Amino acid sequence: MLATGAALLTACAAFATAPVVSNVRMAQRANSRMVDILYDLDGEAAIVTLGIETNGVPIPDSAVTHIYGDVCRVVQTGANRSIVWNAGADWPENQTAQAKARITAWSTNAPPQYMVIDLENKSASSYPVFYYPSEAAIPGGITNSIYKTYRLAMRYIPPTSGVGFYMGSPVEELGRNSTGRENQKLTYLTKGFYIGVYEVTQQQWYQVMSEVQAWPSKWSNVDYRTTRPVEQVSYFRIRENALSNTAITPHWPATNSVGSSSFMGKLRAKTGIEGLDLPTDAQWEYACRAGTSGALHDGTVNIASETIDASLAQLGRYAYNGGRLNGTGTPAVTCTTSNATAEVGSYLPNAWGLYDMHGNVFEWCLDGFDTTNPQLPGGTDPVGVTVDTARIRRSGSCLHPAKDNRSALRSYGGPHYETEGDTGFRLTRTLP
Repeated sequence: MLATGAALLTACAAFATAPVVSNVRMAQRANSRMVDILYDLDGEAAIVTLGIETNGVPIPDSAVTHIYGDVCRVVQTGANRSIVWNAGADWPENQTAQAKARITAWSTNAPPQYMVIDLENKSASSYPVFYYPSEAAIPGGITNSIYKTYRLAMRYIPPTSGVGFYMGSPVEELGRNSTGRENQKLTYLTKGFYIGVYEVTQQQWYQVMSEVQAWPSKWSNVDYRTTRPVEQVSYFRIRENALSNTAITPHWPATNSVGSSSFMGKLRAKTGIEGLDLPTDAQWEYACRAGTSGALHDGTVNIASETIDASLAQLGRYAYNGGRLNGTGTPAVTCTTSNATAEVGSYLPNAWGLYDMHGNVFEWCLDGFDTTNPQLPGGTDPVGVTVDTARIRRSGSCLHPAKDNRSALRSYGGPHYETEGDTGFRLTRTLP
């Protein structure tokens, strides 16, 4: 016997108009390891997640991943909402009569730690969106190749604390840009946001944009392209007019509107989520640093040299760990992932579980870049300058040396730029 329908634990997020879970029932099907869980949801629509506990102790989230129905997504209010748990797949060697369902209803404005967009049916009118309370709860695990191809996985980043964080680099940081663009500024972010666990890949771009721009890659080896980061995509094609590679008017920061033919336009239309976009310059650096303040997000205070750094080699693809031939030569366009761009997630993540925040490809940000006055804006929820001729790029790339792959490095490019094979992007969703 796995479970009974006895008294069950329920929980809900505490907000002014909080969703309320009640009347939870749990029963194992006869001669089966399938478990049916029913519940009522009142108050408002909510994101519902499931946990299982036995003898008052939660079992690991990794043992509750084969679940279906009104769970891991936004659920509308109503009675007899249904979840099915395949305990035989998740928990095959365990039996107990004390298992209880722990249902949590999260406000849609304060959702769980991970969000996943399902892109598999690229011709569908909508993309399903799922939520998970922890990395362990993600079916198959976050490093599974499906989250690099047919699913877009995003991790929640909370607002900065009252002390904020410093963008930019200290004067003693090796490789620091001398134009003032890295002068440190205290910065505050008042809104939480999701950001991509990985850079958007070629396959993910294809799933959304195949009718506009199918495989926009300099690195043309078809045997390796699916999990490489998408590149040769412009700021305009990502969020404005993808058909003509031009701007829409007005555009960010005057408005957060996007063009209907763009990657963001198509993704917003099929998910119903208006907050999907590129990160701001400040959001990107905050997510990259993950609480650190040195040159690299692993806590490295200073790189060893402006060209080669052993710590950086563990964190991302750059010129001297395969990006270029012997650090300086240009790889063949038909190269495998041993050169040029690597498969996303090939190196160590930062403390917040984000991969390739150093190297692989430069990543577009929303902010404009003023080449005549390149100072960081700082302050609260900064949006940068209104210059339209250049946009911020972060992360560094496979074609650049160590100094150009630091946390504070701020590059830029024309918003139509898509030629060198080392500029892509990472998806972000800012919450209300």
